[in-house]
Amino acid sequence: QLHLVESGGASVQAGGSLRLSCEASGYSIAGRSMAWFRQAPGNEREAVAAIDYFGATSYADSVKGRFTLSKANQNLYLQMNDLKPEDTAMYYCAADRGLYRWKIGATMTPEFWGQGTQVTVFS
Repeated sequence: QLHLVESGGASVQAGGSLRLSCEASGYSIAGRSMAWFRQAPGNEREAVAAIDYFGATSYADSVKGRFTLSKANQNLYLQMNDLKPEDTAMYYCAADRGLYRWKIGATMTPEFWGQGTQVTVFS
């Protein structure tokens, strides 16, 4: 079983930055596609950044140029700069079971989810 625990969420003023972390334990995340999703109240969960098992990253248009996903050892990170009120959401780390190459815009079906960390951006 792969266990994912997010941290780093906070309340921040618009224009500020946050760095989310996702610590994985249990199975290795090497060679596994992973992604950050977010869900705001009343909205569907959406993928904002993904990394495939080759290490290639992709981003939703809404965050491109502002968010950066990185992966190191058993950790996944999301550096978020120039935050906007519309970035307010619960952010989730997710992982594939190891078979698929994830890319934003393509179908991604996570096998494993974290519990989420709340990001609130106020103006």
